[in-house]
Amino acid sequence: MSFDDPASQHQLSTSLEKLKMAQDDEHSAAPNGVDAHLHEGHSEAHPDGPSSSQHPPLQLATPRLRDGLGFRPASGISTPQYSSRAVAVGKASSPLPDSNGLGWPAKSTHLRLNATTEERAEREKKLSSAVRTILECIGEDPDREGLLKTPDRYAKALLWMTRGYEERLADIINDAVFEEDHDEMVLVRDIDISSLCEHHLVPFTGKIAIAYIPNKLVLGLSKLARIAEVFSRRLQVQERLTKQVALAVQEAINPRGVAVVMEATHMCMTMRGVQKPGAVTVTSCMLGCFRTQQKTREEFLTLIRR
Repeated sequence: MSFDDPASQHQLSTSLEKLKMAQDDEHSAAPNGVDAHLHEGHSEAHPDGPSSSQHPPLQLATPRLRDGLGFRPASGISTPQYSSRAVAVGKASSPLPDSNGLGWPAKSTHLRLNATTEERAEREKKLSSAVRTILECIGEDPDREGLLKTPDRYAKALLWMTRGYEERLADIINDAVFEEDHDEMVLVRDIDISSLCEHHLVPFTGKIAIAYIPNKLVLGLSKLARIAEVFSRRLQVQERLTKQVALAVQEAINPRGVAVVMEATHMCMTMRGVQKPGAVTVTSCMLGCFRTQQKTREEFLTLIRR
């Protein structure tokens, strides 16, 4: 087909017109999750040609991809409660990474979450056996008095230190979302955090500060600390932990903005490797108005340093 041929140009124009009509039909039935600017784009003139009626833009509407956590309906106004029906409804306009409301589950997280009593006992026994192998590999005697029960103790301790894999955010937040006419910053700082570095399985500890500016909804204050606790009780890197906390708050109540700053000391830097005791790692995640408005961000940074 030659596009210089008038007949070919007419055929192309007709095809595009049919495509535009089909898209308009889809838009009229599209869910709320579709971005408004995608609708507006069809009514604007093409920058390099005649009006959009002759050459409509080939811009397909796609659902807005949010960093959802799988525990709130797509509307953004409901109390964050997990239900299979809510997730099923939300898939069309807001694809969620986890229908179980765990938030970024690992490969075997669902197996652990849904394990029976017998499966949990078997997992603990398997982990205990692995710890015994580790003791043998480092040159120890796992049968001596001091180490005799160490495999069982460590298996229980490690499962407890990683219990965040078994906690749903919906259960953590529960019904602690309230309508409140408050549009100023809410800040909880100096929240103690302990986690395990996923690279060396040694601890890193520190403090985290979480702030948000409400958009008609506020979150129970203790839930900010609980959200941080859920994600810290998993194998982590500090950068990801900081972002996951921020996105969880954003997903829970859809505020105007969220800010999270974390300071931590990593045992993998003090006990091994470079061996630099006292080194502190600082990470931050700014969403919404904290990212776009300098004064709001500066207010937050000033408050957490007081």
